[in-house]
Amino acid sequence: MMKSIAVGLLGLGTVGSGVVTILKNHQDKLMHQVGCPIEVKKVLVQDVHKHRTVEIDPSFLTTNANEVIEDPEIDVVIEVMGGIEDTRQLVLQALRNKKHVVTANKDLMALYGPELLKVASENGCDLFYEASVAGGIPILRGLVDGFASDRIIKMMGIVNGTTNFILTKMSKFGSAYEEVLKEAQELGYAEADPTSDVEGLDAARKMAILASLGYSMNIELKDVRVQGISSVTSDDIEYSKRLGYVVKLIGTAHRKGEKVEVSVQPTLLPESHPLAGVNDEYNAVYVYGEAVGETMFYGPGAGSLPTATSIVSDLVAVMKNMRLGVNGLSSVSPQYEKKLKDDSEIFSKYFLRIHVKDQVGAFAKITSLFSERGVSFEKILQLPLKNKNVAEIVLVTHEASLRDYEEILVQLRDLQIIQEVKSSYRVEGGNQG
Repeated sequence: MMKSIAVGLLGLGTVGSGVVTILKNHQDKLMHQVGCPIEVKKVLVQDVHKHRTVEIDPSFLTTNANEVIEDPEIDVVIEVMGGIEDTRQLVLQALRNKKHVVTANKDLMALYGPELLKVASENGCDLFYEASVAGGIPILRGLVDGFASDRIIKMMGIVNGTTNFILTKMSKFGSAYEEVLKEAQELGYAEADPTSDVEGLDAARKMAILASLGYSMNIELKDVRVQGISSVTSDDIEYSKRLGYVVKLIGTAHRKGEKVEVSVQPTLLPESHPLAGVNDEYNAVYVYGEAVGETMFYGPGAGSLPTATSIVSDLVAVMKNMRLGVNGLSSVSPQYEKKLKDDSEIFSKYFLRIHVKDQVGAFAKITSLFSERGVSFEKILQLPLKNKNVAEIVLVTHEASLRDYEEILVQLRDLQIIQEVKSSYRVEGGNQG
């Protein structure tokens, strides 16, 4: 039987408290899994005197990170403090001190994952980060282990609970974006500064991690095309419903041949799509494998105990590796050189809502602009507005290249008959190829 494993925590906020709770309450199951007890030896906090919801011996608390990082008795460091640059230095220091690291930090892994994994491997250490994407959903281990014998064609994810909560409320009650955002902030789903969530940056970091693992390429944050939900209106959602769609903020990673595309953007999903029924703060990741076909991972994307569950699962994996003597061997360098699709190789359907001057021949001019590039319409709504001189046209195109579609948008805005292009979003057509 191994000696007890000593753990050091960097952070004791919502997630850190959840980790302590699980280690305390599930000790019997953990001992059965790994054959020895797990002890929290030191915890880095900002204020040792602060009242906490979790019971912990005050002597375990410290405001000095070196008491965790440099302690020779600590085997594993769990990083749940957040932040990027300072946290990166602490994680590097821990790895170089031969300590295994478990982190929930998506920002850190999206920006510095390859560097940290390399240092971990060089020092014979494990660096696991399951909780960095989709909270309590075991998606990363699913990609690495569950799809080890398959080739992933496509991944689509609702990986940000804040935006999913907002879009769900807008869809159910017809509420305006600003109204629902305020409610989300009051309930604690959205930060006082919600930019990272609502502008898609949080989801983009997660999709960079998913794409890197799923396609064994070094996909960076700058490779992800990002559009947030702040421009989505209740009218957009209502028209989408009339056409048989649900609007979600979707992260997409799609491979064809040797090239991939990765994006985060508001997307119209058919009501029958597996992701269309994922509501409120829940997350889900849909994965299409060449051999297995369709699969979906679903569950709470955040929260103290769901996220802590993923962290402790990583801790168990570290300890099993310690027992087998294989720490630091699980990280595999990217197999393929990164090759990104250009705009002419990215195909999708599109939703377009425009205000048009109510003139004879106006729609013919619009149709001509699309047909010149071989783009046809799948669905059309034409509605009069209160202003009798303006009509609203809502279109869903058949598949078009992103390059052709963006050129059409530029020319549309230059047409004298177009008063305004109100909105434009991607439409998921269900094609995997």
